[in-house]
Amino acid sequence: MREATRRGRRLRFDGWIAGAGTASGTRLVVGHWPRSPWGPFADVMVEHPDGYRELLAPTPRVADFVAATYTFDAVTHCPVTVEPAPAAWRVAAGPLRLNFTPGRRDLLGQVLRAVPRRMAVEPAWAAVCDLPARWLMSGVRTRGSAGGGRREWYAALDHHLITAVDATWDGTDLGPLRAVDPPVRFGFGSVPSAPSLTRVVSTVELPPAHPA
Repeated sequence: MREATRRGRRLRFDGWIAGAGTASGTRLVVGHWPRSPWGPFADVMVEHPDGYRELLAPTPRVADFVAATYTFDAVTHCPVTVEPAPAAWRVAAGPLRLNFTPGRRDLLGQVLRAVPRRMAVEPAWAAVCDLPARWLMSGVRTRGSAGGGRREWYAALDHHLITAVDATWDGTDLGPLRAVDPPVRFGFGSVPSAPSLTRVVSTVELPPAHPA
């Protein structure tokens, strides 16, 4: 989804972000985007126990855009599939196999669902929410500066805690569910430390005349 403004073009990505840690120290951030400027896609950001940051992306276009917006030590092109289901979400991306179980909507999710979507996606609302988000969830930001002079803000529309994960990397078990601790270091903010599945609209504003 694209929108032109006086500042530049806005690209909107409408979907879900799942963030979880494992006992191995691996921290995972899964983006599932049924609606985007380039059609449906999914990607996975991985911070390994030693702090090495890796992007798993399905196409060069997605990889180039995400890598220009966030920071990684390596980018891997591979098929990325996400199969959502109430009982468990299934994710396959290169060496990663991940199943995670979302719980029921929590209190935060109920509050977020009460905010009208039209208001939630505006940058002014992201600015209002940024400070409370920092206080309530360490490392979380709702707006910030991305790479290449880009601005980005998030509208959270729903929230569920993740109650269990089953994850392997190259066939090696990553261990049971843990908090996302320390916070991931891909961009200006982290996902919540409590493993969670968040319904989001992510907006990236490109500088004028910047290619998308």
